[in-house]
Amino acid sequence: PDIRAERETAVSALVDGDNGFGQVVVTFAAELAIRKAKESGLAWIGIRNGNHAGAAGVYAALPLAHDMIGMYMAVANANHMPPWGGVDMLLSTNPIAYAIPAGEEPPFLLDMATTETSYGKVKVYAQEGKPMPEGWMMTRDGKPLTDASRAEEGFLLPIGGHKGYGLNMMIGALAGVLNGAAFGSDVIDFNKDFKTPTNTGQVFFAMRPDIFRDLDDFKTEMDMRIREIRNSAPMEGKGPIRIPGENLARRKEQMRREGVPVAAPVVAQLRELAGELGLEDKLAD
Repeated sequence: PDIRAERETAVSALVDGDNGFGQVVVTFAAELAIRKAKESGLAWIGIRNGNHAGAAGVYAALPLAHDMIGMYMAVANANHMPPWGGVDMLLSTNPIAYAIPAGEEPPFLLDMATTETSYGKVKVYAQEGKPMPEGWMMTRDGKPLTDASRAEEGFLLPIGGHKGYGLNMMIGALAGVLNGAAFGSDVIDFNKDFKTPTNTGQVFFAMRPDIFRDLDDFKTEMDMRIREIRNSAPMEGKGPIRIPGENLARRKEQMRREGVPVAAPVVAQLRELAGELGLEDKLAD
């Protein structure tokens, strides 16, 4: 694809992804934002004509290697939520992720859908035959939906009720409308339509903390605040206080040591696909 930056200023650009792989397009935008932020202190990069890029936190974390703050937002590629109080599927899971560097502590990393869960998690529950927690989804007649295999019969709920709905729309405006990308009824469901370009919209932001205060002072105080919050008193019967990104850092380290767990149904699907492609000998037992 011909991925290119348009409408450039010292602190911004609009990236046209030319319908390329989402991971490649967003990485291009992130690297552009980091370069501009090194020179100008901060940068905001819009993306249009992109595609689904996977976990938002992966991209928000890219500036951390440069002691920068990162933010990523996207209009997701299938509408699974109606407007607050409505039933028409006009909104998606629209994720947002922030990554903020610290010193000795793991970075603060928030990666969340603006719905109660991501649709990817619903798919995992369906693959594993597990019931979903109440509060994730609702049927169109207003009843709780916990059977992930019946997800098409219902819709996802926003985080925080009407507030999550508002946050979801804000991301749609900034990552979709502002970039000339898909939002609302223009969103293409990539689970069902494999041919129509999705025109996915995303936003990437990078900023150097040292445009506001000394970098070392900032990271030292981030460590202090993280420890202050982690060491605060938990409610009775609750576990220790956790910081966004802390559990992920532990799991990544565990997977480096022990490998990445893959559910049996997913392994079966991979083996079936490998058989169709004549690649059985490439799979380990």
